[in-house]
Amino acid sequence: MSEVSEREAEVLAALGARLTNAEIARKLHISVRTVESHVSSLLRKYGAADRKALAALAGQTSPAGDTVTGLPAARSTFVGRSAERAAIAAAFTGSRLVTLLGPGGVGKTRLAIVTASGFTGGGAFVDLVPVRAGSVAQALASALGVIERTQQPLEDALAERLGSGQALLVLDNCEHVLDAVAPLVDRLLALCPGTRVLATSREHLGIPGERIVPIAPLPLSPASSSPASSSAASPSSPSSRAAEAASDAVLLFLDRARDADPGFDADPAVVAEICARLDGVPLAIELAAARSAALGPEGLLAALDDSLRLLSGGRGGDERHRSLAAVLGWSYDLLDEEERALFRRLSVFAGTFDLDAATALTGDRLAAVDGLARLTGKSLVVRSESRWRMLETVRAFAWAALGDDLPAVRAAHLGWAAGAAERLAGWPTGWREEFDLIADDLRTALTHPPTPHPTDSPHPGTQGTPALGNPTLGTAALGTPVQGSPTHPSPFPEEAGRRHRLARALGKLAYARRFLREARERFTQAAELAPTPAEAAKDLRSAASVALATAAAGDAFDLLLSAADQAEGTDRAILLSRAVVVARRHPGFGFESGVPYERLPLLEAEASELTAGATATAHLAGARAWTAGGEAAGHEAAEHAVATAQATGDPVLLSAALDALTMAHARKGELREAYRTAAERLALIDDMDRDDPESGIEIVDAFHSASSYALAAGDLPTALAVARRNLGDDLAGSHLAIALNKLIPPLVLMGEFDEALGHAAAMWERREWAGSRPGRWLAVSVYAVAMAYGLRGEEAQARSWRVRAAGLDRTADLVPFAAFADARVALHTGDFGQAAALVERGFAEFRPGRFERYAQATAAELAVAAGLPDAADRLAQAAPAALGSDWAAACLSRARGRLHGDRDELARSARAWERIGARFEQACTEDLLNLSGGAGV
Repeated sequence: MSEVSEREAEVLAALGARLTNAEIARKLHISVRTVESHVSSLLRKYGAADRKALAALAGQTSPAGDTVTGLPAARSTFVGRSAERAAIAAAFTGSRLVTLLGPGGVGKTRLAIVTASGFTGGGAFVDLVPVRAGSVAQALASALGVIERTQQPLEDALAERLGSGQALLVLDNCEHVLDAVAPLVDRLLALCPGTRVLATSREHLGIPGERIVPIAPLPLSPASSSPASSSAASPSSPSSRAAEAASDAVLLFLDRARDADPGFDADPAVVAEICARLDGVPLAIELAAARSAALGPEGLLAALDDSLRLLSGGRGGDERHRSLAAVLGWSYDLLDEEERALFRRLSVFAGTFDLDAATALTGDRLAAVDGLARLTGKSLVVRSESRWRMLETVRAFAWAALGDDLPAVRAAHLGWAAGAAERLAGWPTGWREEFDLIADDLRTALTHPPTPHPTDSPHPGTQGTPALGNPTLGTAALGTPVQGSPTHPSPFPEEAGRRHRLARALGKLAYARRFLREARERFTQAAELAPTPAEAAKDLRSAASVALATAAAGDAFDLLLSAADQAEGTDRAILLSRAVVVARRHPGFGFESGVPYERLPLLEAEASELTAGATATAHLAGARAWTAGGEAAGHEAAEHAVATAQATGDPVLLSAALDALTMAHARKGELREAYRTAAERLALIDDMDRDDPESGIEIVDAFHSASSYALAAGDLPTALAVARRNLGDDLAGSHLAIALNKLIPPLVLMGEFDEALGHAAAMWERREWAGSRPGRWLAVSVYAVAMAYGLRGEEAQARSWRVRAAGLDRTADLVPFAAFADARVALHTGDFGQAAALVERGFAEFRPGRFERYAQATAAELAVAAGLPDAADRLAQAAPAALGSDWAAACLSRARGRLHGDRDELARSARAWERIGARFEQACTEDLLNLSGGAGV
């Protein structure tokens, strides 16, 4: 491996930290183009397939690493559970899905964490408590450092990331999102044979092969406890001998009580009685132990007796639920009014929160600081560095206690969420990490019912000790259901504005985070919440841009027309013009009922009547460039579109106009001119905002166009360099198979057979195992692989890949490329039995594309090598191909040298092959120079 520079090492570390190219550029104060160059260099130096492999080398994010990432840090000693841990290990010997099943507060999460901490195959811990049903895949993606790419659903990206490695996914608290978790887990286990899943839930997932390990409360009898399950009793403690024979429940109590008061001591019988009153439920024991320093063991027991009597007879359900409700109710009653108010309000947060978020609910930062400190000291809130959270069961209790405060707390939560989302959409340093932490709270805020008008009567709150419910579900998890929202909400205009701002900011954040489907949904939602038609039109335009970037051009067309219906004047003209461009430029992507060509002239005509100003004029010129008929008219219209776009200074608009000009050149057979304009588009990428959805299609298509036309023009080094940039790009990289599809042809043509064939299996496998039929875009690369095997003399492999290519759709590019490849293999092997037919194929009437010049030049050389009588005529017929392609020029130079025995011509050909990096062709040509009349080329 070549030496890695200091800057490349910094980029590699940033890849390991899951930063996008844009984030790396901001962090290192360099351009995105420079980042792409470094990523490409690292891919080459390490021989890595993609960014994921580079991240693995950085040793931080790969699921195939040594440890499970994201595991919450242990805050206390783990006690007991030796039997359950053995049961989990045994279950995994027969299944790749194990579910820890039990009620809330029983310790499932802690047991899962301890189990995963000993796992050495890598993976990720995913807390599903704050996650809603529609965001489960995003939660897994955040944990694994996966982004959704164009033409690849997020579920497929997750499966691709896990691959065949031995990762462990820990999915904690699945019960409220079972309908989303179960099919996703089923799919990942089917596609990723080495992946294992450890789930915790109050209900089983219901997937075939699932193994259940029931998790009960801690045993109250020493006989059923592990003899060495904890270090809870200090050797110097007076009760150490008693603790050695104590149950796991008692050991847990003693450990947590000594956390609160290192000098704590108690009669073992009293502690055992406390644990018995709490039915061995770990959460109840820990909460009670946290109060032991203040009340003493006897006072604690008396208080628990009182609370249990209040709940006796009539609440129904499992006795364990009543004992947990008792200790929570008792803990709540011991709070002062300020603590109770903050405790209740904090339950609105689905995940972790910081001091600013807590302050948004209180309006008083000092009060929030003081209250959080007190609640943390009483184990009702858990702190981790600068963030806090409530344990799920505690939060459910606090949520049920909100009562009449519920609408006001939800409104405050919405205000915080809108402000936080807009702040993050300004892209401050670390925005991505913060977004991952609060994304589900932002999503949840949009689901709150509108705040009732002051004259409306809010629903009555729960009276007495609150029930234990699940606020994420809005239904009872352990007790009485939580009450619903007001019957006749009447939102304030300010609140409606917050909802719109939040939805729009979430759309921006989801797009920048590369949750592309969600981004489109959020922009559509924002349009529904927009205060004015003009604002709705902006949101629909953004949704259309996301759809277009994900190859859903038909949907983008419909969204643009919907946006136009909400817009007026020049805004409407721009949207109508954009709709025409989408339909003409991308007719093969997502128009299920076909492109409505008959409507396009009417849309263009209306846009023309409304157009005013430079921007609208440029959009209209772009539409006309794509609709102009005939080569001359199309070329003239495209040049006008480029000129008007340049006047706006908008790189996105200019890129689209240059694409029209590129296509105009290509239709006229002007490959070098097409290549030049494609290269201009590539240079514009650095000027585009990668976090703006409107840039998406231009970035994706600019890479494709530049690589394609560099290859067509025979500039192999540039084609390969662009393909490597594309592979390393966080937006354009797309599905790995699509990215490798651009990389393989230039590698084969340059004679880099080992690298090309090393990627070939991954290209085919990654498309096939994702459950999708290989698309027509794969055909040329598949045939290029067959060509490489053929040139290496491995005919069985070559035949296998030709069969694969035959099973794909025949495209305009595949026909000339197959003719070229077959002729080139015959030329190299000296198999001239079908030479005449192969030459005829090479000179067939092809549609203007990328490879007809390759086919003609190689067919002419084959005619010379095979001694066909029309060889000289074929050389003359192929001569124009040299004007458009460096490959064809070098090939025809070699053919002339062979025909006339001209060593100078052969030497010129060898130098030409060297200039374009075609090592294999250069070596073959040098063989002709050194071995006159020797082996074939």
